[in-house]
Amino acid sequence: MLNQPESLAPDGQPWRITTLRNRNGMVVTLMDWGATWLSARVPMKDGSVREALLGCATPADYLRQSAYLGATVGRYANRIANAYLQQGDIQLVASQGAHQLHGGPEGFDKRRWQIVRQNEHEVLYHISSADGDQGFPGNLQATVHYQLDDNNSLSIAYDAQVDQACPVNLTNHAYFNLDAQHGDARQHRLQLLADHYLPVDSSGIPCADLKPVTGNSFDFRQPKTIAQDFLQDEDQQKVKGYDHAFLLTARGDASQPAAQLWSADGQLQLTVHTSAPALQLYSGNYLDGTPAREQGSYTAFQGIALESEFLPDSPNHAEWPQPSCWLQPGESYQSITRYTLTAC
Repeated sequence: MLNQPESLAPDGQPWRITTLRNRNGMVVTLMDWGATWLSARVPMKDGSVREALLGCATPADYLRQSAYLGATVGRYANRIANAYLQQGDIQLVASQGAHQLHGGPEGFDKRRWQIVRQNEHEVLYHISSADGDQGFPGNLQATVHYQLDDNNSLSIAYDAQVDQACPVNLTNHAYFNLDAQHGDARQHRLQLLADHYLPVDSSGIPCADLKPVTGNSFDFRQPKTIAQDFLQDEDQQKVKGYDHAFLLTARGDASQPAAQLWSADGQLQLTVHTSAPALQLYSGNYLDGTPAREQGSYTAFQGIALESEFLPDSPNHAEWPQPSCWLQPGESYQSITRYTLTAC
């Protein structure tokens, strides 16, 4: 649309911003465009407030970035090789070279989600996706429910139904930087409770079987800085850092922590619980030039994404030790991830 006002989204309607608060003073903001998590402001022990997420200065700026900042992505998060589903011989719409990334060029991050209900503690968004959308089979109905509790935990619960068999894999693409000045996030300490990771080629497509983390740079079972073993092996060098899925030890048990992240100064901690079988660790290798909230633009490695999901290209790999990502008619896709931010 020509001369689209900054105050309006691409569909000509205003952006709808929702603010969640808890009794501790934590404030979370969200936007219906892309069902996007915009901000997480956490009161600190010294009385200051720290922003834990990367984000843009205005809603319109989110249209000028390709990093999926805070967005809900789907129908299938991460990559599908050659944009092709072997089951059903289905060609999808490619969005990253020959492959499909995050649901296609017009995925759920680029749509307006409808607000079903909201109050100061929760917001429920809904989206409809027609048969053939981005190449996917069947009509899909999906919701994402954000809920902030008094433990400074933001729960993100996904639900979806289809009328034809279709792979479904919804996640949030928040980038975390827990430092007050949002410097190089590789100085954060990370614990990722996983015994195996999935090697990928330079396009991020799985190129080998799951590999043990023992004895290589992918072992985060004990906390270490992301910088410690950065680019120390070929698997990282192919994608300029960490951009890999880890098969979680908890394997779908949301009562167990999947990962913990600490600011460089040790004053803010993020704990991730999820019912998803895997987490994608992305060290922000291609963030350079992304419009920033309080500066011109972000640089590479300024944010860490921990995306809860199925392993990439799972629709074409039934042999991997995780539940099937194929949702059948009459079934319900349900996944929940909790991000808890604790001032230390």
